[in-house]
Amino acid sequence: MRHLMSPLDFSVEELDALLDLANDIEKHPEKYAHACAGKKLATCFYEPSTRTRLSFEAAMLNLGGSVLGFSSADSSSAAKGESVSDTIRVISCYADICAMRHPKEGAPLVASQKSTIPVINAGDGGHQHPTQTLTDLLTIRSLKGELGNITIGLCGDLKFGRTVHSLIHALIRYPNVRFVLISPEELRVPSYIREDVLEANHISYTEVERLEDAMPELDILYMTRVQKERFFNEEEYIRLKDFYVLTKSKMELAKKDMLVLHPLPRVNEISVEVDDDPRAAYFRQAQYGVYVRMALILTLLGITVE
Repeated sequence: MRHLMSPLDFSVEELDALLDLANDIEKHPEKYAHACAGKKLATCFYEPSTRTRLSFEAAMLNLGGSVLGFSSADSSSAAKGESVSDTIRVISCYADICAMRHPKEGAPLVASQKSTIPVINAGDGGHQHPTQTLTDLLTIRSLKGELGNITIGLCGDLKFGRTVHSLIHALIRYPNVRFVLISPEELRVPSYIREDVLEANHISYTEVERLEDAMPELDILYMTRVQKERFFNEEEYIRLKDFYVLTKSKMELAKKDMLVLHPLPRVNEISVEVDDDPRAAYFRQAQYGVYVRMALILTLLGITVE
């Protein structure tokens, strides 16, 4: 039995196989329509989510399975003080696989150690968000043709952004990937990622504050929102929340084939006028998220479809 806590839980070869499966699901959805008949997915979401929770549910339903779970800690026995360990032991009696989101870093890992069913980390605090990373990898590979030989700009909240941290961990395993880290001083990538991940692996990166300075060299721009829920200080959040806004005029500085990605939800950081630009790929990215989660469910349950 396997769990997914981090994108690094899969080797590059296993990732390629997973992405190949997701691409096949995209092309032949009818082939997989009953693959999980009789199987149940539990979605245990201790903090709010739209895309991640619903895309997991859509993925399981598309595979012919069913879904049960809760969408906030308040609507679970966590409100009565039940531990994650006890919750997952009970969930293991009801479901075949579990997707868990939790505000505390490491909570899904604790669950996986007590679970008798596969557990997927659907986001834990500011730590990891592996299925978003799988979504990002599938989007980049499908639209760019490969995962290596790219310059990617990561823009916005690089300090608390778990999607950014997971994506950096995943992309350094591919050849000739260069990072441009675009953030205000207060939201720079944490030193442990800069030193232990980028520098330790001799990965090329630059840090800049102005988005305009980075635009011309990027193959991919990965925008993120400044996350209010990660701030302890309301004034600090208000000061930084609109630090970056991607507009039509800024897009004119970019390559003709650059892609704009965003894990969503969007607040103000991408102007709606950019949505009509063919390089805006963030809603396609959300669709790829369903395919990759379908592939992940099948893989962790050990189900093959001929």
